[in-house]
Amino acid sequence: MNQLEQLKRFTTVVADTGNFKQLAQFAPRDATTNPSLILKAVQQADYAPLLADTVAAHRGLPLDQIVDQVLVRFGLEILKVVPGRVSTEVDARLSFDSAATIERAHRLIALYQQAGIGRERVLIKIASTWEGIQAAQVLEREGIRCNLTLLFAFCQAVACGAAGVQLISPFVGRIYDWYKKSAGSAWDENANAGVDDPGVLSVAQIWRYYKRFGIRSEVMGASFRNVGQITALAGCDLLTISPELLAALQSSNEPLPLQLDVATAQGADLVAVNYDEAGFRYALNADAMATEKLAEGIRAFATDAGKLDAMIESLRG
Repeated sequence: MNQLEQLKRFTTVVADTGNFKQLAQFAPRDATTNPSLILKAVQQADYAPLLADTVAAHRGLPLDQIVDQVLVRFGLEILKVVPGRVSTEVDARLSFDSAATIERAHRLIALYQQAGIGRERVLIKIASTWEGIQAAQVLEREGIRCNLTLLFAFCQAVACGAAGVQLISPFVGRIYDWYKKSAGSAWDENANAGVDDPGVLSVAQIWRYYKRFGIRSEVMGASFRNVGQITALAGCDLLTISPELLAALQSSNEPLPLQLDVATAQGADLVAVNYDEAGFRYALNADAMATEKLAEGIRAFATDAGKLDAMIESLRG
């Protein structure tokens, strides 16, 4: 078996792309999108007509509603290819507004349902701010499943688990990026690779904690920079992987052993923790990497959302 086939023995493979025409060759179960991936896709010739058609069909709606129509249109196309779920992201500019996040999630779910898609096939993607986690808690109680993204800190994962979210997406590559940049010339790539990669260590810690204390939320490692980060997390509940790295896995027949073992995690000597709002904010603030990468991620997604807004405005005239 190639490495992609081997990985699927242990872990649910998810495609991280807005390019739904690439999906079939990798046979992922689910797919995730974000504002940057959608923006990248609509700038390609293959997808420009989809954007133009969607804008033309909803030209009279407010801009934010047209944007949601575009996001859902991509989601619908993805769901024609994958048998499982698609993650569709709430505008990152609402990351600190629980009420607005809930309202936007309701609208996205309604659009999917109007197209005949049950809510069990959709994950509403929300940034793992305190406000985002509280919004997700409300949505989960309503039966709307959530994917908490831009997750860098252990406190974010603990709060998401306590809120009962369906799935979290801890970022591997962006954690790796921060530590590598911080170390500068002192960085030792070999000493910080594979299971010793700081991003891998973060996801493994969260996964083991969830398994040890029976937290039902799924852990989906995300944001990978290389194949070694993926193979080091074999056994994680899910991994969302770019088409480029899916292709690299598919082209290799090197052995890919299990790395994260449930039985071992369940027997681990760990202490349960809990965070109220003040404790959460302090713990996040104490983690320089997580604080910086969360803010940076929200800014980047907000910037790309603004670019998508501008494209839509230009099309509707």
